[in-house]
Amino acid sequence: MNGIKVLDKKEKAEIESQLKEQFGISNIPGEIFMRGEERFFLFSGNLNENGIKPLEEVVFIERIGIYFAKKEKDRKEIRLSMDGVQALQNEITKNIFEIPDEMVEQWMSGRELNIKTGMKGFIIIKNKNDFLGCGKASEEKIGNFIPKNRRLKEKS
Repeated sequence: MNGIKVLDKKEKAEIESQLKEQFGISNIPGEIFMRGEERFFLFSGNLNENGIKPLEEVVFIERIGIYFAKKEKDRKEIRLSMDGVQALQNEITKNIFEIPDEMVEQWMSGRELNIKTGMKGFIIIKNKNDFLGCGKASEEKIGNFIPKNRRLKEKS
């Protein structure tokens, strides 16, 4: 089982560089922790790797901070989580797609949006001043990554 790892300065710089390229994010406030090979957590407290290791010997630590991003296995792209989009919304300056009011409920229900964006790859979905999450744009649609437990319930 992989433990929690604190990214060193070089590793953090690589993640920051990728996020700057994809979303224009130039500042990650806090430390980046990693679980496994793909899940990133953002933490702004005082705990470091030396403090975590003894704790992990006693108890399983699933996460530290908020789950904010995932590195996709097949690509070099990073997908921001819903919490990551919220936490970094003031830093996001690129690949933002604003959806109209009539599509917000569809998006928040977890459904794909059949809309041409002129964009490809991971994009940030926004409505007015609200950042709603991260999707994956193709030529014909935007794939939705809102977790099932955070989706609006369908009206019956």
